[in-house]
Amino acid sequence: MARRCELTGVGVMTGNNVSHAHNKTRRRFLPNLQKKRIWIPEEKRWVTLKVTARALKTLDKKGYKAMVKDLAKKMA
Repeated sequence: MARRCELTGVGVMTGNNVSHAHNKTRRRFLPNLQKKRIWIPEEKRWVTLKVTARALKTLDKKGYKAMVKDLAKKMA
């Protein structure tokens, strides 16, 4: 499975490790993904999502339905 948040779309970033001598080697910045079961009262069922910690905080604030609505708006 891809290392990508299912709600926000955040994925892996790339960059450099920089040593004291300023030598640069490539590295990856991985998102803080968590596997979480979320109860959706409108559908009366649980949904398992792979989301970032930041998305979980937003999910607590807005709710699942509002987040999916915002995501659809961004994609369109």
